[in-house]
Amino acid sequence: MTDLGRYQDPLTIQQVLYGARTIAIVGLSASELRASYFVGYYLKRHDYHVIPVNPRESEILGETCYPSLLDLPVPVDVVNVFRSPDALPGIARDAVAIHAGALWCQFGVINAEGARIAEDGGVTVIMDRCIKVEHARYIGRMHWLGFNTQRITSVRAGLQ
Repeated sequence: MTDLGRYQDPLTIQQVLYGARTIAIVGLSASELRASYFVGYYLKRHDYHVIPVNPRESEILGETCYPSLLDLPVPVDVVNVFRSPDALPGIARDAVAIHAGALWCQFGVINAEGARIAEDGGVTVIMDRCIKVEHARYIGRMHWLGFNTQRITSVRAGLQ
């Protein structure tokens, strides 16, 4: 069982979001109906340079798509992962090889070996969190509205 709390530290999340400019999204889909597409679109709208990483596409969101992290022509601050958990160790190795600042694993992308590989290589790991949700919480509109509670829930206070 992976201790997810260590990969969900609010201060670390904020540091990564505020420090990032270039985000490679591994598993970015060309389908507008997929969560990865919406996240990429959102990040572009918030002035991040989004680089799609998907071997089956040539262009997504108006950006050149690359088959792997090792093919990227520029350094990246964050590697955002929309792949199955079993793919994470290989992605983590590539993130270390390209000297990424952080490995951000979306909801459900949990793999202790991948986290260990990234951390051993000096890459910050955030796991089981959505980069779009966290951006909205700390920087975007949810922050403006006062929703900086460290937790999103539909249950009213006192009913938990």
